[in-house]
Amino acid sequence: ALSTMSALRRSLRAGFAAAKRVTAVNAVGAAGPARAILAGSLRTQTLSPLAQLAKPGMGFHSSAFAAAAVQPPHGGELVNLMVPDAEKAKVAASANRTLELSDRNACDVELLATGGFSPLRGFMDEATYTHCVKEMRLPGSNLLFGMPIVLDTDCEETAVGDKVLLKYQGKDVAVVTVESKWKPDKPLEAKMCYGTSSIEHPGVSMISMERRKYYIGGKVEGLNVPTRPFPCPTPAEVRDMLPEGKDVVAFQCRNPIHRAHYELFTRALHADNVGEGAVALVHPTMGPTQDDDISGLVRYHTYETLAAEVNNPQIRWAYLPYSMHMAGPREAIQHMIIRKNYGCTHFIIGRDMAGSKSSIDGEDFYGAYDAQDLAKANAAELGMQTVPSLNVVYTDEEGYVTADVAEKKGLSVKKLSGTKFRKMLRGGEDIPEWFAFKSVVKVLREHQ
Repeated sequence: ALSTMSALRRSLRAGFAAAKRVTAVNAVGAAGPARAILAGSLRTQTLSPLAQLAKPGMGFHSSAFAAAAVQPPHGGELVNLMVPDAEKAKVAASANRTLELSDRNACDVELLATGGFSPLRGFMDEATYTHCVKEMRLPGSNLLFGMPIVLDTDCEETAVGDKVLLKYQGKDVAVVTVESKWKPDKPLEAKMCYGTSSIEHPGVSMISMERRKYYIGGKVEGLNVPTRPFPCPTPAEVRDMLPEGKDVVAFQCRNPIHRAHYELFTRALHADNVGEGAVALVHPTMGPTQDDDISGLVRYHTYETLAAEVNNPQIRWAYLPYSMHMAGPREAIQHMIIRKNYGCTHFIIGRDMAGSKSSIDGEDFYGAYDAQDLAKANAAELGMQTVPSLNVVYTDEEGYVTADVAEKKGLSVKKLSGTKFRKMLRGGEDIPEWFAFKSVVKVLREHQ
């Protein structure tokens, strides 16, 4: 049985790899086929020329003019669904039902209300959800959108027309006006979005076992952002932190930052397609991730400690209230859209980004470069540029270099696996400083 499942996953990875699109898009772009990865197969769609897709104030980057202007949000407008203070009590009082949000739901509400999910103005209705699941696009506008944004409930009585007060940890955060309620086809959602319907995949397990019976969609009116033990600046606030007219390279992570990570995103500022004076935005996801990941609060302390230590003027730090799906290629698209809304022009795509392994036999669900391939294929349309994650290694002779340089020069490469690092951390052993920042290790040990 395990060999059969392994064969299925190999077939899945082959399907993802087959979804590469060879693009030659320039600033005026001609219409051509775009291949979106759907259930490990190809779906060919016809795209309008980039000039026709562009809306007033919306731009598509090429290496020639990546930093010509402030990065426009996805869809051309940064959505803000927060209700003015004077109207909050009235909006909250209009609700006839109440729903307590899960940690994941709360992240989605916050990103909707503050514009992280622009151009969405609420939870997807059934038609929008179905279209996004199948096509990786929004109906009507045909804009790319990686993952469906939905609100789940078990309430049988909730009906179209209801106004539901959304609460998180006892605090009123939003009101959603129910425009659609349905029983989703979760196996189809799993197959299309995650490339598999197996509950060995953590994302599939989440939608099948955590999410409730019904989905409801409708416009959202934001009352308050969820209270968290760390700050999560809004897209508008992050944009205010960024230098005007300069490239902004986003680095996504869900783990503490070690020395190889730091080398990776600081070197990315010198990539051929990144302009002079660029900054890196270190933008970790702080919502639920995988069960065995280090908590957001502990990671927050490591990031703050490291930011103070390196004190690098080319780095901006901010925290993202996003819940990971581990959906591989389609989640890479989602991350690019979110970072575009936060003002970034470039996005670092790592090997097996947002990837996951089987909870039974540990096999990867996606190929190492599937996320990179899908991101590159859609980067021009998104108005973003990708920066491949360099494979940097530590050598005795020259410190950190790229793996190809180490091989060419015959340098002695040092290795330490994540599993071995965690074992050494728990056991109180000395962690080599070439691998991890001493200050980060100290924080991790204090919170064990």
